Amino acid sequence: MRLLLVHPSALMYSEIFLRLEPLGLERVAGAAREAGHEVRVVDRQVLGERVLRDEVRSFRPEALGISLNYLANIPEAIELAVKVKREVPDCFVFFGGHSVSFVAEDVLEQSAGAVDAVVRGEGEPVIGPLLEAVRDGGVDGVPGIVTAAGRGPAPLMMHGIDSPLPARDLMRNRRRYFIGELDPCASIEFTRGCPWDCSFCSAWTFYGRSYRKASPEAAAEDLARIREPNVFIVDDVAFIRPEHGNAIADEVERRGICKQYYLETRSDVLLRHPEVFERWARLGLRYMFLGMEAIDAEGLDLFRKRISPDENFRALEAARRMGIQVAINLIVDPAWDEERFRVVREFALSVPEIVHFTVMTPYPGTEIWHTESRRLTTRDYRLFDIQHAVVPTTLPLDRFYEELVRTQAVINRKHLGLRTAFGAARILGRNLLHGQTNFARMLWKFNQVYNPRRQLADHGMPVRYELPLPRPVDVGDRRQLYVHTRPAPQTSPPRPS
Repeated sequence: MRLLLVHPSALMYSEIFLRLEPLGLERVAGAAREAGHEVRVVDRQVLGERVLRDEVRSFRPEALGISLNYLANIPEAIELAVKVKREVPDCFVFFGGHSVSFVAEDVLEQSAGAVDAVVRGEGEPVIGPLLEAVRDGGVDGVPGIVTAAGRGPAPLMMHGIDSPLPARDLMRNRRRYFIGELDPCASIEFTRGCPWDCSFCSAWTFYGRSYRKASPEAAAEDLARIREPNVFIVDDVAFIRPEHGNAIADEVERRGICKQYYLETRSDVLLRHPEVFERWARLGLRYMFLGMEAIDAEGLDLFRKRISPDENFRALEAARRMGIQVAINLIVDPAWDEERFRVVREFALSVPEIVHFTVMTPYPGTEIWHTESRRLTTRDYRLFDIQHAVVPTTLPLDRFYEELVRTQAVINRKHLGLRTAFGAARILGRNLLHGQTNFARMLWKFNQVYNPRRQLADHGMPVRYELPLPRPVDVGDRRQLYVHTRPAPQTSPPRPS
């Protein structure tokens, strides 16, 4: 079959700080190609609407799959489905991805027939059976499939993540992918899943709190195929198992792979296994993202991080000693007042690390979606992007955005202003010499994107598609929150205490 896969447009945060290679979509493309199908991919993060329109008209896809890892992209995806159905009426249109897995039935209803099915759970094991069923007629029995007739069998979970290989060769404008000064930057996956259970996160509920590892050989082989000099390791928490991180490092050294790396991990993992991160720093690990989320014990307890402020600060010191630059994430609670914003600004200016802010957002699939007692002030999918407030704010909403952007702007001047440009002249020069402009554009783009009037005005947009209200769920039974209910038959790491 002719399959066209689409990644939606970039969100607000991605307009500045990063634009990541759609690795999950590439892996689904790889699985479909292995099954004998003709596959094309359009990433609207880096390609315009005209490219997609021309692709639909020339390729005439028999099936169209749209990746929806982010709720905010759902209205765009529905409207795209409508346009494709108008152009190619017999095309089978399906959605898949992390976020849409939790609202599948509602999205199908909202699409009014433009979407034929939603895939819940992992896409790689189901894409082959789904396309075969589309060709033969009748997809209701495909695992993980939701149609207007209801849910089919439970989603399939892959036993391992060594294959399929991502179809990176299908991507166009690869030089547009970057994260910070790592420009251009590819992505790779060493592990999948997370054994922690933070209340604001849906990674553990999606994968049923499972955790799987790529074999060191497969990880290194995939890494060796990447042509970009920079790589973002997309694992939810990197190097939980030190022996796994060391085994991949062995293969990287044996093959003589030279890259610069960016990864995400937890402070307690870094403190527990500093030798692994020190080794990777020697291999090229330059940046690390730490989700501190809060600077005090009360905030950490609220988000069930199972970590202390002291551990967070010791982790920052450890990373400094290793020469790894750290980006910290803090969650902004809409309940913050002006004094709380002031305290957080003082903290952000007192540390050398980059500090990012995300607004506390109850997402479908997270525990706080069911337990957050504050009433939603909007159900517009487009505002569920961790940059808008969707529950009541203590400050008037306009004042909340003024304080939020003021806080972000202070950090911007500290890290992304003219002084940074002079300090990063060598990096800028090298990137520009190779035609890479993403990092350069980022340095001066902040005020175009982050504007309190713009964010406030976003709440006044006409709303056509709304997020469903939370359904009653007994969160005491964690399985009620899971998409995948059966973990892969592989030894899991010890549960965090």
